[in-house]
Amino acid sequence: MSRIAQAFDSRQWGVIASASVKAVVVTLALPLAACGAGGFTLEKADVDRSIITSSAPSSPAAPAADKDSDQTTIGNAVSSADVKELAGQAVPWANAGTGSRGAITELVELKDGGLTCRRFSATRESFDGVALYKGELCLAEAGGWRMQEFKAL
Repeated sequence: MSRIAQAFDSRQWGVIASASVKAVVVTLALPLAACGAGGFTLEKADVDRSIITSSAPSSPAAPAADKDSDQTTIGNAVSSADVKELAGQAVPWANAGTGSRGAITELVELKDGGLTCRRFSATRESFDGVALYKGELCLAEAGGWRMQEFKAL
């Protein structure tokens, strides 16, 4: 038998291999043991209050310019609607400038003392939510329509 073969068969090789395996096992197990040595329990775990997720600053309401623009768009839709042809159907409206849209309902035309007015309800769907409005538009002496009332409910 050659010397190399004797070295692989020797008892010393088995001792070295066994010691190497033990060293690897201890090296891998040591970090896990360190985690448990501190006595970590769920009772000691606490919520990290420094991390805030899903938060965005709240905006109070849509800018007044957007609501004014939407009011004008709704007024234009009310003034141009053919009340007799609608027969109670909703009139959709949309404002490309603000991205708002909605529907005008309960549209009625009233004549009181020679003054022609149209009362209506309108929904406004926008990035800031959905709102319901009541309004009244009256025909002015010059022939144009003027918003007499427009209030959120």
